[in-house]
Amino acid sequence: MHLCSFSQGLGEALHQRQIVVGEPREGVICYISRQLKDSETRYVATQTEFLCLFRALEKLHYYLEGSVFEVYADCTALKSFLNIKTTNRHMLRWQIAIQEYRGNITIIYKEVGSHTNAGGLSR
Repeated sequence: MHLCSFSQGLGEALHQRQIVVGEPREGVICYISRQLKDSETRYVATQTEFLCLFRALEKLHYYLEGSVFEVYADCTALKSFLNIKTTNRHMLRWQIAIQEYRGNITIIYKEVGSHTNAGGLSR
């Protein structure tokens, strides 16, 4: 799964890797995007990335449940999200909701310029 948040929107792309004729290929399963609500536009960048992850897991639950998967994001703070001690209500709620994926999710940092599939959806 590829995630990207921008000042006005969120974008997620779900991909699947398969071996086709002996070669690994990656195909798109679905794209999801939406504009940020007025209150969400005041979130700091890390909060919008956390919101993006929460929303993607919520929307793609049926695809991801019970699967081991990787999340590619352009936010390094996302890697430590599950272990952060926070008093922020939104982030705490998102952490609790994401707990069911704790053993199955690997978050990988990907530079902003190489993140075009989900990045285009968030703008």
